[in-house]
Amino acid sequence: MRLRESNSPIPYTIDTLELGPMENIIYLITDNQSRNAAVVDPAWDPAKIVKLAKEKEVKITDILLTHSHQDHINGVENILEAFDARLHLSKAEAQFWGADLINPELHYGGEVIKVGDIQISILLTPGHTPGSACYYLDNKLISGDTLFVFGCGRCDLHGGDPNQMFDTLKKISTDLPADTITLPGHNYAIKTSCTLEEQISGNPFLHFSDKASFSDFRMHQHDLQRLSPYAPILKSEMNHFNRQSL
Repeated sequence: MRLRESNSPIPYTIDTLELGPMENIIYLITDNQSRNAAVVDPAWDPAKIVKLAKEKEVKITDILLTHSHQDHINGVENILEAFDARLHLSKAEAQFWGADLINPELHYGGEVIKVGDIQISILLTPGHTPGSACYYLDNKLISGDTLFVFGCGRCDLHGGDPNQMFDTLKKISTDLPADTITLPGHNYAIKTSCTLEEQISGNPFLHFSDKASFSDFRMHQHDLQRLSPYAPILKSEMNHFNRQSL
């Protein structure tokens, strides 16, 4: 799927590939002028990513990692073999990961990564892992496993923290414009992207006002009662999950 056509006045394109058994969505962000590109979370079938870059006649200069779980990083080495690319991730995630990385570009959140002439902001969004990050370009948020369409990432895996996730989702929902388009790391919902306004209306994880209720729902209730693909759930419909403090 291509989110921008190359003849668009917008100076970049975002191409997507859905790869692997967990429906990962990999994003290739291309600066149309320089033909330099960044790939987000290369995994599962790096040959297809390289093939797409060559078909587009672009050079992958940057690899942007949202986090270090295996299903998001298992193609990194292959991309580095094919292209002389810089590897970006948060410092907190690098410490959590503990891998022997060669000269990575480590970030604290708030920095801007330049790919050709386009600027991509890195947002530190802990919760799924201690150093999870999202990437913000124009009005698009590439959200990894932090924010799915009408869902959010698990917090019961190693490094997950539902209290951090609660704070992160609140910050995203209040700090970013309502027309922000969220582009998740997995295709788990009835559509592959939506606006933040749609998330605020229909994402059950954004309906909670206190951490304890959010944590109980994320850690114990959600996965037992909700099937994918995720569809919107209004706040008024949350009684289905027997929640008491919304």
